[in-house]
Amino acid sequence: MRVTTWAEYGLIVSLHLARRVGRGPTPARELAEREHLPHDYVEQILLRLRRAGVVESMRGAKGGYFLARQPAAVTVRDVIEASEGVTFEVPCDVHPVNAERCRPDASCGIRPVWRLLEQRINETLAGVSLADLLQSELVAAPATQAVAVG
Repeated sequence: MRVTTWAEYGLIVSLHLARRVGRGPTPARELAEREHLPHDYVEQILLRLRRAGVVESMRGAKGGYFLARQPAAVTVRDVIEASEGVTFEVPCDVHPVNAERCRPDASCGIRPVWRLLEQRINETLAGVSLADLLQSELVAAPATQAVAVG
């Protein structure tokens, strides 16, 4: 499995918006600048997240993007599927090695392993919310600050 830039940036953008819940919308350009991400990429990711119902947008001078749900109700799986389309590509589905052997109804000893891996990845990603990631940041912050101070 390979985590793409779409998935990683999708999580960075979503986590940024999760940190700002209750503070109003964030313009895409501001979000891109604060997270040091390419503006064009951020715009495309926000569009994907909006289409998937992860974020909402507001037009106007004070417009921008915000999470559509509370951080506890948005999972890492939600964000990756919205950003990337899938969390795990089953090789048999995406790049069939052999038209006969890789048919969905064909007997294949490898496909069950890929399906199991896909299931476990999806379960794991669905079990972690943006709120969990925010909590992890809070736990890690004191150690980082202690090192910076010392």
